Amino acid sequence: MPILTPARSVAAALLVLLTTTAFAASSRQVDAAASSHQVVDSSKPTIYGHRGASGYRPEHTLDSYVLAARMGADYIEPDLVSTKDHVLVARHENEIGATTDVEDHPEFADRKTTKVIDGVTISGWFTEDFTLAELKTLRAEERLPEVRQHNTLYNGRYKILTFQEIIDLRDRLSRELHRKVGLLPELKHSTYFRSIGLPLEKPFVATLRHEHLDNVGAKLTVQSPEISCLKELNKVIPNPLLQGTGGSPETKPGDVLAAGGTTTFGQMRTPAGLKEIAAYADIVAASKDYVISRNPDGTLGKPTSFVNDAHAVGLKAAVYTFRNENTFLPTDLRVGDDPSDYGNALEEYRRFYATGLDAVFSDNTDTAKAAQADK
Repeated sequence: MPILTPARSVAAALLVLLTTTAFAASSRQVDAAASSHQVVDSSKPTIYGHRGASGYRPEHTLDSYVLAARMGADYIEPDLVSTKDHVLVARHENEIGATTDVEDHPEFADRKTTKVIDGVTISGWFTEDFTLAELKTLRAEERLPEVRQHNTLYNGRYKILTFQEIIDLRDRLSRELHRKVGLLPELKHSTYFRSIGLPLEKPFVATLRHEHLDNVGAKLTVQSPEISCLKELNKVIPNPLLQGTGGSPETKPGDVLAAGGTTTFGQMRTPAGLKEIAAYADIVAASKDYVISRNPDGTLGKPTSFVNDAHAVGLKAAVYTFRNENTFLPTDLRVGDDPSDYGNALEEYRRFYATGLDAVFSDNTDTAKAAQADK
């Protein structure tokens, strides 16, 4: 087990205090060339609490979301998948073997199976094979225990949350913090869920309407890596939409792959691809390496044209995912040899903020805020 330095001990004490003290956008461009795009102040980009404050608590748990909000996240970000009885719940993936204690439940041993999700063969336990009542008997666990051993302290403490519970939590946090905390839900594997009779869009939109969140003043932005999902939502809700662009350039969105199409995430990130995205979405997100390239030796290179290209067609540009640990940082910003130790994450934020980006996905909201103050 890592030894806590004085600095980490103080930080840990602060985290306990934060979690125990208590728990707008414009319409999208129909004609991107004619839209009046306004770029937010690049010195204070929007901070998305990535799966909450997942650098400090197991992701998508109550305390993870609470901590992100209390640290100053503008939005908390739940990933949404469906249960067998068509309830939206927060999990990074529909496969839950790596993020819950399902393996320790002998009553669910026969639920383990192998499926193909967006062209990838995966073995494990899947949310769509469990009712909400069954999922509520499970407890969340740290997804990256080898990197975030300290987070394993909280294994077994948290139930899986529904989307409705997260909305209710956001409302409580907004009252307690005297500011509106935003929501950035992501609909995961929407084409796959539609193929098995559990479309995510229908219960999602119904929930927004029931909670009076289907409006641009709700501070709720919807994201998806799939094109058809966002195009469908664009027809029925006015909320800002965020198009994710996946990882490797050759990878295809799940809906494109299922339809036998040819569009790749790499093509979507080109100026021509961004122009197409601007017809139905307001924000586009790309991985860090696509915004500032890495040199062959793993050091941080030079900015690409991505942010400027996005702004040129009226899109805001978001970048993911910022994490403090050495293993996620460029080699020239790592400190020491332990992959799980913190490196010079503040400098990474500064370099990216200088590109003029509009938003960051961060596992460590406090670090993202500190870098803003340094700007």
